[in-house]
Amino acid sequence: MSTAILTGQPVPGSSIEGDLRSLGFEVRTAADTADAETLLAQVPGDQRVAVVDARFVGHLHALRLGLTDPRFPLAAVPGAVTAQPAGRQALTRAMARENSAGGGNGGTVVIDSLADRVVTALDADGADVHRPELGSLVATVPGDPQARNEARQAVASVDDEAIRLKSAVKSRDGFFTTFFISPYSRYIARWCARRGLTPNQVTTASLITALIAAACAATGTRGGFVAAGVLLIASFVLDCTDGQLARYSLQYSTLGAWLDATFDRAKEYAYYAGLALGAARGGDDVWALALGAMILQTCRHVVDFSFNEANHDATANTSPTAALSDKLDSVGWTVWVRRMIVLPIGERWAMIAVLTAVTTPRITFYALLVGCAFAASYTTAGRVLRSLTRKARRTDRAAAALADLADSGALAQGVAKALRKPARRLPGFAVPAIALLGGAAVVATALFTDFGSPWPIVAAAGYVLTSGLAVARPLKGALDWLVPPFFRAAEYCTVLALAAGAGVNGVLPAAFGLVAAVAYHHYDTVYRIRGNAGAPPVWLTRTIGGHEGRTLLVTVLAALLTAAQFKVALTALAVAVALLVLVESIRFWVSAGAPAVHDEGEPA
Repeated sequence: MSTAILTGQPVPGSSIEGDLRSLGFEVRTAADTADAETLLAQVPGDQRVAVVDARFVGHLHALRLGLTDPRFPLAAVPGAVTAQPAGRQALTRAMARENSAGGGNGGTVVIDSLADRVVTALDADGADVHRPELGSLVATVPGDPQARNEARQAVASVDDEAIRLKSAVKSRDGFFTTFFISPYSRYIARWCARRGLTPNQVTTASLITALIAAACAATGTRGGFVAAGVLLIASFVLDCTDGQLARYSLQYSTLGAWLDATFDRAKEYAYYAGLALGAARGGDDVWALALGAMILQTCRHVVDFSFNEANHDATANTSPTAALSDKLDSVGWTVWVRRMIVLPIGERWAMIAVLTAVTTPRITFYALLVGCAFAASYTTAGRVLRSLTRKARRTDRAAAALADLADSGALAQGVAKALRKPARRLPGFAVPAIALLGGAAVVATALFTDFGSPWPIVAAAGYVLTSGLAVARPLKGALDWLVPPFFRAAEYCTVLALAAGAGVNGVLPAAFGLVAAVAYHHYDTVYRIRGNAGAPPVWLTRTIGGHEGRTLLVTVLAALLTAAQFKVALTALAVAVALLVLVESIRFWVSAGAPAVHDEGEPA
């Protein structure tokens, strides 16, 4: 429920009251400032409230942007201000000040509109008032009949529905999405909005479509592969539609952002599994390639997340490399080339869909691995250069986010506590180097020793020590954002190497399931941090072992069990981890009171 308090003298022929009702507001009229304050106090504290000047002239979408966006506790456009429950106290204080001041503005130039005076008071109090970018949309409080006529003519000359549709599309998106999907998916989003569908419902439809595509691929027939490719593109169209629907109708939520992001990963990795099952029906075992593709893609994402979190609020955050990148972006065609070569989700899914339809799963995975490896090398090299050439000072918040992304369990945390003093004397480059060397050692040992050898256990024990040392001090160094990706690569690749070395049917699918379950936990951590909801609880991280504990456990299982027993153990471990992280994650996201967000970052 939302309430709008109309203030000021009503204007004949004004549509403001009807516009507010169309946006879901119950409208109450205030005779003066004191009356407005009284009405404000009568609105229940768990409701959104708006103060709007009765003389407001503007586009309906300008009002929608200013008064209905759930992401901001306080928001305003000229002639209107709104507060969600989190911003009600600040709005009440500002209104009381205006009432006690008798409608003036501290003896300076008097602002005639009560809503605008309240916004000025909020600014003076240091409140964070969101002011949406209106562009050519009109929002004003005319002071005389001539100004009112001119404002109405300006409203009539601009099609706010066209602007609303255009703004539903991400300002930064990939080439394939921009030119082959968004020109029509925005109209699908409008169709969904007019029928009352929510972004979460469209997101779920996209997931179901992708799972059907994976099932078609699992048939192993040419017809199944063609259908899988078509359905994967259809799933991507729906995936674009859900975000455009959220922007079109301003239906943002933390849960929606989490569903959109995690379902993207679930869809893609389920499709990999479907391709591997389909290939197996034809006598070709590509599970190692499927698992390798999932590992590479997940590590790419962790690089993105870690780099962005490390530099989210860093000071002096500039570099010659970043300046060069900005210059390249000023040359039109280079923008699209650079967006395409990083193989974002649109280009990646289009490539997978086409190759699935016309080639084999093995060729599809080879192309995917080569493309993602090149993209990962390009983006990581650029970020390393930026980190080395900028003089940024990273905050405690960034260090805490990187520590959460590291996913250290009880073993690494115990080592970190013991080695805290010597860790402070390490040079800046040593921390990521230690994480890299420790991880490389355990992966190489698992890869180049026979299955059942005890040597991977020794390497994993060393990995526990290096992992603890790497996180023994705050991760504020120039390249410390590489620590979480190195940990992810070490754990996932160790599982892959040991499963591949077992040489028993079913081990690699079990390893795929384990890595998928752990990757879900890592993605869940990312989106909790992005939504300012904090990391998963410590008990969960410790219960599932942390990255170093799981790595050590898998090497112990491989050394003590036969290959057939190892398959069963990996399956049981995958099920246990999946149940724990899914139950806790779903419980959290369904019940969390985190603020509404929507991911407007780079295409994943």
